Amino acid sequence: MRGAAQSNGLRFFPFDNRQEAKTVDEAVVNELAEALRQRQAEIAAERAMNAEARDTVALDQASVGRVSRIDALQGQQMALAQDRNRAAELVQIEAALQRVADGSFGLCVVCDEDIPEKRLRLNPAAATCINCAK
Repeated sequence: MRGAAQSNGLRFFPFDNRQEAKTVDEAVVNELAEALRQRQAEIAAERAMNAEARDTVALDQASVGRVSRIDALQGQQMALAQDRNRAAELVQIEAALQRVADGSFGLCVVCDEDIPEKRLRLNPAAATCINCAK
């Protein structure tokens, strides 16, 4: 673990809270937080734009044939799956923004090790280091 001194198998940490362990530069944190907020807004817009595609498919067989209805059901299921993925991404973004607010952004939520800046730039919502993500 980062910052730990070993003595007889015990680990001692020179700091009491995670805020002191922050190693990601504040400017980088602000830049990534802004990217998270932008992605959050994009997802909200995408969800609003695709709301109609997720609506229930009408059973009016007189105006829509069986094949067209099956195609519409398939489109609806794809839209629902996309919406579930977007909702999951929103949860990750909100958790990342909470870590920014509480000062723990850039630290793995499992082992408290630093998450490399390169990983955060690829996925600013990443909550774990590479080793813990495996």
